[in-house]
Amino acid sequence: MSNTPSSLITKIIQVVRENKLEETQDLITAAFQEGPDNKDLLFQIGLSCAQNNRLSDAQLIFEKLQTLIQNDYKISFNLGLLRSMQGDYLGAISAYDQALNIKPDDADTLVNKGSTFNELRHYKKALESLDAAIRINSAIPEAWLNKGVALNHLERYQEAIGAYDEAIKLNPAYFEAWSNRSIPLKNLKQYVQACESCDKALSYQPDYSMAWFNKADALHDLEKYEDALICYERALSYKPEHAEVWANKAVLLYALKRYEEALFCYDKALSYKPDYYEAWSNKSVALLTLKRYEEALLSCENALNISPEYSEAWANKAVILQMLRRYEEASSSYDKALSHKTDIAWAFGDSLHLKLKLGIWKNHQENIELLKNKLRSHEKATTPFSVLSLIDDSATHLEVAKIYAKEKFPANPALGEILSHQKNKKIRLGYFSGDFCEHPVSYLTAELFELHDRNLFEVYAFSLKPAPATDSMRPRLINAFDRFIDVSSMSDVEVAKCARELGIDIAIDLSGLTEDSRTGIFSYRAASIQVNYLGYPGTTGADFMDYIIADGVVILEISRELYTEKVAYLPDTYMVDDSSRVPSKKVFHRQELGLPEQGFVFGCFNNSYKFNSDVVQSWARILSRVTDSVIWISENNSTFKKNLQYEFEKLGIDPKRVIFASKVDSMRDHLSRIALVDLFLDTSPYNAHTTALDALKAGVPIITKIGNAFASRVAASLLKAIELPELVTHTSQEYENLAVDLALNPQKLGEIKERLSCNRLSAPLFNTALFTKNIETIFSRMHDRYLRGLSPDHLMNN
Repeated sequence: MSNTPSSLITKIIQVVRENKLEETQDLITAAFQEGPDNKDLLFQIGLSCAQNNRLSDAQLIFEKLQTLIQNDYKISFNLGLLRSMQGDYLGAISAYDQALNIKPDDADTLVNKGSTFNELRHYKKALESLDAAIRINSAIPEAWLNKGVALNHLERYQEAIGAYDEAIKLNPAYFEAWSNRSIPLKNLKQYVQACESCDKALSYQPDYSMAWFNKADALHDLEKYEDALICYERALSYKPEHAEVWANKAVLLYALKRYEEALFCYDKALSYKPDYYEAWSNKSVALLTLKRYEEALLSCENALNISPEYSEAWANKAVILQMLRRYEEASSSYDKALSHKTDIAWAFGDSLHLKLKLGIWKNHQENIELLKNKLRSHEKATTPFSVLSLIDDSATHLEVAKIYAKEKFPANPALGEILSHQKNKKIRLGYFSGDFCEHPVSYLTAELFELHDRNLFEVYAFSLKPAPATDSMRPRLINAFDRFIDVSSMSDVEVAKCARELGIDIAIDLSGLTEDSRTGIFSYRAASIQVNYLGYPGTTGADFMDYIIADGVVILEISRELYTEKVAYLPDTYMVDDSSRVPSKKVFHRQELGLPEQGFVFGCFNNSYKFNSDVVQSWARILSRVTDSVIWISENNSTFKKNLQYEFEKLGIDPKRVIFASKVDSMRDHLSRIALVDLFLDTSPYNAHTTALDALKAGVPIITKIGNAFASRVAASLLKAIELPELVTHTSQEYENLAVDLALNPQKLGEIKERLSCNRLSAPLFNTALFTKNIETIFSRMHDRYLRGLSPDHLMNN
């Protein structure tokens, strides 16, 4: 007895229910052959499977039908839908193309094809398909919605908003369009309007998770963090498996310095979406902040295993490897990042800075010109600190700082204006730093904090980073302040609020735009007067910083317009020192340090990123003219040492004449060993700063070539303040001639050393008490202007 078509159909339904997929295809063929009219029944079975979320069964039925029936538009169309629903986007495109071959002017198919191209991130192709659909039928809201998606990803934000508006005109209650419309608004930094668009979506569909998510993102950008967290929670209450919400919530918690909670959220995101490479990369940043470097590196590598061309992960990996002191690998990671994305934020200049640290100068000048071109196009091409050692130009430094400040910490009115307050009995100074520990900034400033006149000032410390329990400087610093506050676990807005509540009159940022800076604190206006001082030799580029403390050498009057801050001039030098910071009694001998018993010793203990080919060529010429001389340099890192030896050898200098000093644990011992140097040779365009002060304190003269920008004029400032201006040169030739002259004329050098020895006791440079009075005078003048209702203005040293 043969099966009838109806019995075959019954059998098909049964095997589909039993998930015996291998039997289904043969039964479909048999049913179709015995009764072609069964096509409609088979079609309905496929639809039923799809409606009951039996997508694989439905897809199998439609694929078999497509092989049996070549020119049925509906089969190809539904097959496209099914493949798309299962993430087979290329297969979906193929099915839609087959449908369009049969029915070229079908707008619905073109819309679905455009939507699928969006999923594939082929946004230009998506736009072509969607525009074709709209030309056929402009009354399909989904076409405009998907066009908005494509335009937004193509960064055509205003057009994207227009597309969403068209969708809403056709369907005013189209909550997906209202929600999506918030995204280009947010990209245009129209955060309030973005929130309003989300609210409109939620008025039609209160449980729409994506609208809560998009609103949370906009509130995050408005830095309304608590409101944003509430919205993220609402989004997750409706769709707890939404990985992107967990990841963005983690970003917000990271901004609030709730790092462990952020890691928990990243892990939740990755539990739902293990191939979420952006989350792996961002998780590495949180782990990096917690100094869990090996874990951070593993997280980065997970991101790159999933997406080998994800440039942000390569850049993050470079930063992590630097912290692990694996500098060569870090440099390679930067190269990888830039090979995949030439305009990745900050990476180009930071990569060049790292190459300087390694002593890699190949194509250096060409890269500098390329960096300049990027900056002319206002690209986010470098962080401000990196550019100081690359380009000696205050206008460039200003441009970089302004780009960085605008992106990282724009002025934020969240706390409102500071209301004018009555004059306190004493001016309250708040010093903010991440370096209240064994660090050059604290080595220099500790006595200043101790010497402040407590009849006139109350002195507060806001410590931005914890210090190790073994740190020897921390206890002294805690005792130096009237109040020492650890704010390392507080967010920027919380720190600013704390400073306001304490009535800080003048907030002094000792970090500027350096690695551990928290400039965002000042974006909220932590105090009525905000000052950039010491830690960073340049402008912050931020209009909420009122003053930069300088002197007449580091910032000329004609250069003041290249600083967003008003310049407060000190009379001698802007740099302070601690008079108790003196050499140890340990006596060092040349031989134990690898120096020759006889001959002239040039020295430079600067960081390796301050070296460059021009500097080393000058030194090679000096060494070649002073035949019995050597140069003594900080080792810095093994790659730098190897490369520097190679560079000197290329210039005809025996590598044995280049001696490397290893790091010593005691600063006092370091000051003692510096005395073995006969003459300190400075670097440019980034001078010796603390190292110059160290050399002069140890009785070693410095020769510097003065430059144009703050960082290249510091050594000249110190030499002026120690009353040895003849050691400041203006050209490489003058610099080299003076070095050779002093090396070959022991009597002349001896006279300079004698003057230096005397001047250390009488000149302003090492007179900490005098410096304290000078800076207190500046602070009092700033405060007086404020109390009289006057805006900040340049303060001259009179």
